[in-house]
Amino acid sequence: MPQCKKPIQMRTLSIILIFCFCISCNKNDSKTVEKLNGSEKIDKTGNNNKIKDDSPEIKIDQNEVMKEEDILFNGKFKRYFSLTEFVNVLGKADSIKLMSELEPCSYIFENEDGSKDIDDKYLYKDGSRYENNKEKVAVDEFRFTKNNFITYRGKKLNSSTTINDLKKLFPNAIKNIKTIDVHGEGNLQVIQLREDENNVSDGHINMFMRSGKLYFIHWWFPC
Repeated sequence: MPQCKKPIQMRTLSIILIFCFCISCNKNDSKTVEKLNGSEKIDKTGNNNKIKDDSPEIKIDQNEVMKEEDILFNGKFKRYFSLTEFVNVLGKADSIKLMSELEPCSYIFENEDGSKDIDDKYLYKDGSRYENNKEKVAVDEFRFTKNNFITYRGKKLNSSTTINDLKKLFPNAIKNIKTIDVHGEGNLQVIQLREDENNVSDGHINMFMRSGKLYFIHWWFPC
């Protein structure tokens, strides 16, 4: 009987060793799988980064800003001025209309609470339109008729100003030039200019051209 113990012990030891070996293999396999999965994720991320890096960088150039303080109308007045100045510089209005009758989308002289004065008027002179509130006047739409012109940063713009002339001042806006059907005017080319550097204003300035020449400008504001 004592002689039989050694083979039994050897057999038991062998079984234990085999069992340990199997466990070790399973752990290694598990680590290998985890490593492969990790590598797969890294590869995918790497591919995405590569695609992103190799893609061309697209930059959308914003249209230029046309600040009202940089504009002088007919070499005499800014966009905002007084009713007395209107009469002294431009003379008597060709026609007057109550804004409440026309119901425009927005008022330049809208009250802080959003209300509008019922006596606000549009003053028309030489094709241009001005908004009038009591003693205040502002340019709403300025047409380059007769001798009308503006100076912008020392550059004179009038009915002889061409698209190529405007391109020197507003190259980005000219890239985005459009043709639209304007009521009562037909198809006109138009560019849009921003009112301020930080896009605080929701409005913009529309600059219209007819037959390749500057026609009129309009301050547009959403309802």
